[in-house]
Amino acid sequence: MLRKKNINRRQFLKKAAGIAAGAVAFPYIVPSSVLGKAGRIAPSNRIVMGAIGTGLQGVYDMRGFLEMDETQVVAVCDVDKTHREEAKQIVDQAYGNTDCTAYNDFREVTRRNDIDAVLIATPDHWHTLPAIDAAKHGQDLYVEKPLTLTIEEGRILSNTVRRYGRVLQTGTQQRSGRNFRFVCELVRNGRLGKLHTVHVTIPGNNRTTGPTWTPQPVPEGFDYDFWLGPAPWEPYHEQRCHYQFRFILDYSGGQVTNWGTHYLDIAQWGLGMDDSGPVEISGDGEFPTSGLFTTATKVDFRCTYANGVKLYCKTGGQGIRFEGTDGLIFVNRKILEAEPASLLKESLGPNEIHLYESRDHKQDFLDCIRTRRKPVADVEIGHRSATLCHLGNIAMLRGCTLKWDPEREEIIVDEAANRMRSRAMRLPWTL
Repeated sequence: MLRKKNINRRQFLKKAAGIAAGAVAFPYIVPSSVLGKAGRIAPSNRIVMGAIGTGLQGVYDMRGFLEMDETQVVAVCDVDKTHREEAKQIVDQAYGNTDCTAYNDFREVTRRNDIDAVLIATPDHWHTLPAIDAAKHGQDLYVEKPLTLTIEEGRILSNTVRRYGRVLQTGTQQRSGRNFRFVCELVRNGRLGKLHTVHVTIPGNNRTTGPTWTPQPVPEGFDYDFWLGPAPWEPYHEQRCHYQFRFILDYSGGQVTNWGTHYLDIAQWGLGMDDSGPVEISGDGEFPTSGLFTTATKVDFRCTYANGVKLYCKTGGQGIRFEGTDGLIFVNRKILEAEPASLLKESLGPNEIHLYESRDHKQDFLDCIRTRRKPVADVEIGHRSATLCHLGNIAMLRGCTLKWDPEREEIIVDEAANRMRSRAMRLPWTL
């Protein structure tokens, strides 16, 4: 019965892709005739999904997909029993049944042949391996930011997604925000004159540990060894895991990859650098000298692009400011300001640059599953934006200026820094 349902759904998706491919004038819209009356989809033709990583962000994303008629969540996965059971309960309550299956091992989700797409909202060091496995087993992917833990992982993941013809949407949802797109269009169309400077500000760390810490017993129902996975083995402490992992370099990159990913991604968009990056990066951030957390407490790095534009990323606020010879514009999730203010009343002509318009990040992902288009935050975009974050952290850790070749994706001259593009994985995990 399950197999028959899977064939019908995949036939539907193929049909939808074929129809949408012919709609050249409306490339981002799936025709309503494909979706049925009023755009509704029969249960047998919904996009079947699994959720891997069901902590705070994972549940938030999963609830978003649960609210969409086009999807059916059938599996949840987390190494924390409490998280996965709570996630299963949320799904079962949403559908009024008990059909959702809860797993400890992500491979039991990525290797189900009845699942079309997976949401991956695990800690950063656990993004790449499940994503690669899902892509190889024919699943499309919605992967939270930052896309990967290292530059090498990003290149391998992007190549894998392309090789297997999958759709991957990175969770940098600001790309689906009208104001962010509008600002980037103004910049790309020269409304600020010649662009010369970009300022990115991000919040400081919002978790602290004392100068010392001691190991704690692993809570019952928490598969801590699996949680560590490819990361180095360390004794358990409650602040090592869940939200706090963001402030430990073994698993993440601090606020540079947490908030910086969002705004640096918009910087790349505005600069037209979605498939490239800077050529020089320097940094002198500050890092803890004791305690559990190891990511930068003060972020300060600078980037230079081949066209001479300078980008500065610092802690102490939240947003992005583009500066040109004829004006400047600032945007964050609540504020849109410009000098002169008349810039905000600008409109684009039909022959000017119009950027990919997505009005809803998750909907864009689902539409692209059907049409097989690249989404607004495609895997290569996610990789390049994450690379900028990783280079900033490497420059601050090294306390020096890096020469970066964005085409070869190598740090030139400084071999020690170049080796930091990748990390060894704890066996048995390998790329």
